Amino acid sequence: MKPGIHPAYEPVVLRDSASGTAFLTSSTMTSDKTVEWEDGNIYPVVDVEISSASHPFYTGTARVLDTAGRVEKFQRRYGAR
Repeated sequence: MKPGIHPAYEPVVLRDSASGTAFLTSSTMTSDKTVEWEDGNIYPVVDVEISSASHPFYTGTARVLDTAGRVEKFQRRYGAR
């Protein structure tokens, strides 16, 4: 990698605005806002709208489509000719 052209990869707190949970991770995102984390250190905090704590797929609230009904409807409409 070329030196001096890549953004800094540092610890940052990602806070989910939908559920209120926060994650300490490493990222190239930066922010002027800071928060004191559980370990006593101060990290920049980035607010995100959705994360694994509030996404329907990860929380188990995702809806499953009735694909069998769609296939049957297609077969009725355009069945074997």
